[in-house]
Amino acid sequence: MTYEVVVGVEVHAQLRTTSKMFCGCPTRFGAPPNSHTCPVCLGLPGSLPVINRMAVEMAVRAGLALNCTIGGNNRFARKNYFYPDLPKGYQISQYESPICEHGWIDIASGTGSKRVRIRRAHLEEDAGKNVHQAGANGSVVDLNRAGTPLLEIVTEPDLRSSDEVVAYLKGLRDILMYLDVCDGNMDEGSFRCEPNLSLRPAGQQAFGTKVELKNINSFKYVKDAMDYEIKRQTKVLSEGGKIKQETRLWNIERGETAVMRSKEEAHDYRYFPDPDLVPLRLEKEWVEGFRTGLPELPAARLSRFINEYGLPDYDAGVLTWSKTLADYYERCVKLFNQPKTVSNWVMGELARELNNSGLDASVSPVSPERLVSLLQLVEKGTISLKVAREIFPEMYSSGKSPDQIVQEKGLTQVSDEGALEKIIADVLVKNPAQVVQFKEGKQQVLGFLVGQVMKASAGKANPGKVNELLKRKLTA
Repeated sequence: MTYEVVVGVEVHAQLRTTSKMFCGCPTRFGAPPNSHTCPVCLGLPGSLPVINRMAVEMAVRAGLALNCTIGGNNRFARKNYFYPDLPKGYQISQYESPICEHGWIDIASGTGSKRVRIRRAHLEEDAGKNVHQAGANGSVVDLNRAGTPLLEIVTEPDLRSSDEVVAYLKGLRDILMYLDVCDGNMDEGSFRCEPNLSLRPAGQQAFGTKVELKNINSFKYVKDAMDYEIKRQTKVLSEGGKIKQETRLWNIERGETAVMRSKEEAHDYRYFPDPDLVPLRLEKEWVEGFRTGLPELPAARLSRFINEYGLPDYDAGVLTWSKTLADYYERCVKLFNQPKTVSNWVMGELARELNNSGLDASVSPVSPERLVSLLQLVEKGTISLKVAREIFPEMYSSGKSPDQIVQEKGLTQVSDEGALEKIIADVLVKNPAQVVQFKEGKQQVLGFLVGQVMKASAGKANPGKVNELLKRKLTA
């Protein structure tokens, strides 16, 4: 029997506020365990939560960018469950009245563009973190993360493959990063994704039993975990078995999923309105004020890069996945109006150095002005393209300008015809056989002779001039 994959996705995006959702504790990552806590986020008796206004604003901006309806009347609820990393014994979340509902984003799928519906996006606080130490008799709990503001974004079951899920996650992450409401760091848990996957016989309308996948911190592992789970469920169903509704973890080392716990239903959490938090009312005018301030989003910018700069789809996609990289590119093009040349350098030399050093384009040691200066030296014929590529890593590591490096190393390109003709004459005398071959019609020999001239000039000869002068000499 052929089975159809049905997937909905839950994403927990940590909002980039400086303080937690209901208290003033900082949200910085990497602090000593349990150093960013207070009576509120520790759930101590008598402590009272206060809503973080900035988190609400970020949720509204995200909801507008995701084409959601923003709820005017919001309620926070208590989601009751008992884990060691949840100090209150409940999580403050939203249930019946989420802040954002009924949105969508478009993604690229195998059959073209596909619209993925967003059921809801709601605010909630994060739990702490259980730390499992090898060789220890038990685990320890770090509550620094407890109370950190999250926006949980839930799709309808519109996705049909692991590739579509990855495309959706990348598109969503790009939007949130463009808005500067989430840093998208999957390694640090700032962007956590949980696919809910089920299979059903092809043509059947009713959904199958869903399995939630957790513990996934990269797009590659999302795809790997889903592909494994699809094969596992297909095997179980094909052998006449039944799928259990459960949560499964992705084991990276073994390349397989494993049962974590049975999957809870909404009624298991016994939601009820939080009595310590008053209803949150958002005025329509206040919400609409954020709509006018939304930045150009990735899809719109990609389309503009293609139409305005004449870039291939691939180039535009690479450049616009990061707002800071796209900003860097546009600053370069304003100074050096050769969009494709700039694109090649930003995607190539610059991106390679940024990846190697783990830096963002916004803090690149090579500024757009410095990169343009290098490209102008090539355009003027001062240095060759080969030399430009060789000195770029030094520009990046030393902070020196291209002019300074060229002067210090004597890399100025030789374009003087008189000087080049002397080198060419010497090369032709030393390679008579190749001269004869060229005159007999073997045009490919020209490349060899150009290489010999470049070698004799220590790479300083202008290749264009060398080609021109060689052809003139050989056909004279």
